[in-house]
Amino acid sequence: MNSQATDAAEGGVSPPPALAFRAATPADAAAIVALVESAYRGDASRVGWTTEADLLDGRRTGADDVLAQIGRPQSRMLLAERTGELLACAHVAVEGGAGYFGMFSVRPGLQGGGIGGRVLAEAERIARDEFGMAVMRMTVIDLREELIAWYERRGYRRTGIKKPFPYGDERFGLPRRDDLRFEVLEKTL
Repeated sequence: MNSQATDAAEGGVSPPPALAFRAATPADAAAIVALVESAYRGDASRVGWTTEADLLDGRRTGADDVLAQIGRPQSRMLLAERTGELLACAHVAVEGGAGYFGMFSVRPGLQGGGIGGRVLAEAERIARDEFGMAVMRMTVIDLREELIAWYERRGYRRTGIKKPFPYGDERFGLPRRDDLRFEVLEKTL
C-alpha cells in the first residue's frame, strides 16, 4: 500500500480531489471576473505572486470582455475547478494563425501549488489538439520578470516583439507608471 493510501486508511490526510476542466458558459462570467480581479488587482492580489497592483489600478477585465471571449469562434474560457469550486481560469483562442493564451488567473492563496502549470498544459493541449495550432503566444507586461521566468521554465521564449500598453483605455486598467508595454512570448506546441 502506498503512503497516501496508508494515510487515508489510517485516517490521515488524503490527496485533494483532482482538478476538473470545463469550458465556461455565460453564467460563469461574474465568477471569472471576480477571480481575475482578485489575482491581479488590489490588496487581495498581494497574497499571490502574480499581482499587478504596483503597476496598475482599476479593472483587469469585465463581464463584457469575458462574455465576448465565451461567444467568439475558436475561443474558450477554460475553467479549473475542484469539487465545483472555481480555482483558476484562462482564455485560449486562435489569433493570427497561432494559439493565444491570456486572462490566466489562479486564486491568490493557491498560487505556487502547481495549479497554474496544469491549467497552462491544458490550454496548450486545447490549442494544439482541438484548434490545430502549432504555436502558442501570449503578451506579458515586460516588467514582470518573475512571471516571464515562470513561462520560460515551461518552454516559452521572449520574442523581442514589444506592443504598446493601451494608455488612456480604462478597460485595461489605470497605469501607475508611464513605462508599461507588452512583450510577446511564444512556444512551439
